[in-house]
Amino acid sequence: MKISVIGVGYVGLVTGVCFSEMGNNVTCVDVDEEKINELNKGTLPIYEPGLKELVHNNLNKNLFFTTDVKCAIENADIIFIAVGTPMNEDGTADLSSVYKVAETIGQGINEYKVIVSKSTVPVGTTFKVKEKITKGIEKRNLNIPFDVVSNPEFLKEGAAVSDFMKPDRVVIGAESTDVFYKMKQLYSPFFRTHDRFISMDVASAEMTKYAANAMLATKISFINEIANICEKVGADVNKVRVGIGSDSRIGYNFIYPGIGYGGTCFPKDISALIQIGIENGYNPSLISSVNEVNKNQKKYFLDKIINKLGEDLKGIIFGIWGLSFKPETNDMREAPSIYIVTELIKRGARVKVYDPKAMTEAKEVYFKDLNIFYGQEKYEAVKDVDALILLTEWKEFRMPNFNRLKKDQKRPIIFDARNQYSSFNLENEGFEYFQIGKQKL
Repeated sequence: MKISVIGVGYVGLVTGVCFSEMGNNVTCVDVDEEKINELNKGTLPIYEPGLKELVHNNLNKNLFFTTDVKCAIENADIIFIAVGTPMNEDGTADLSSVYKVAETIGQGINEYKVIVSKSTVPVGTTFKVKEKITKGIEKRNLNIPFDVVSNPEFLKEGAAVSDFMKPDRVVIGAESTDVFYKMKQLYSPFFRTHDRFISMDVASAEMTKYAANAMLATKISFINEIANICEKVGADVNKVRVGIGSDSRIGYNFIYPGIGYGGTCFPKDISALIQIGIENGYNPSLISSVNEVNKNQKKYFLDKIINKLGEDLKGIIFGIWGLSFKPETNDMREAPSIYIVTELIKRGARVKVYDPKAMTEAKEVYFKDLNIFYGQEKYEAVKDVDALILLTEWKEFRMPNFNRLKKDQKRPIIFDARNQYSSFNLENEGFEYFQIGKQKL
């Protein structure tokens, strides 16, 4: 099939590249000329395992990058809208880019197309996209048929290529049987052994994305709140997690205590869902509490550091492992590290950092105005520090040389925001070890 993907951000790039791997002719479009030029050289704006190899396999064969949106619209059978929907100050989703693309399609559509909303949008947005395309066609005094589809993405950063190539499910919201059939054809190479195609109405498909993220975010905030209570009463959340996770109705996924969720999806989508409820006359108290618990979790962890080392941190040096909001990505959007690093420096501390993939983002975007030392490897970031803070559970941090850490650090203190070292009995090795959900011995 001939596919155009408008918006070459995280979702758009993964979508376009994976479709091209299956033999489709894919054109990815973006207004950012510099990004397109770099992609045409095979240089990716994001780190995602397996993505670079797929780009190199298909570039200029089945996969093309351009800024020519008019050409991309005219030559496609299916057009994916995959532009960003960032959070406004009031928590609502900013749909201006989605609507601008819809208007552009209305101005350029030349024959029947299927228009697919891949961006995460509030219920009703896909039909508004339809209205804007229709108005654009009518202004040209034409009568061109088209269909709109809601096809929410369920990609985990750090495993997006795998998720797309072997999806748990493909959700399609549409209005006609013919469109369902066409979309099933498109996705059929991705579920050869199991039919994971789920069809529904457009509004339900739009809501499914928000509901899925809200459920996962709820599990994260739930276990963090349980962890905080455990710490108060002397229980060990690491053991509690095993006790409840063994229940098949609960499971172990997303019940790891930590410093809270970040990234672009959960914070944005939870805030948008809260606003959707309010705007429609319903107070989503549970989801609002999930959001509040998550915000407070970063502060709760910072308090551990302050309670140990004091509010005035002048002369204190911290080594920080992990800056991205999760492993296997360079994405720092809404990452807990931004809050922790900023608050430590605000209190007079000096900070050394290391992350396997997010150093460029830290230097050029999030910490560009801060005086920070960037280690070339993990041990360089802990040399002569008063305490190590683990914020992101990258694999290379899982089994460090604790003897070396003890020698290199000025003081053998570890603040573990992911409970990664809970089974190492670090207190017996002479460390002061602080984790989430368990009282310090």
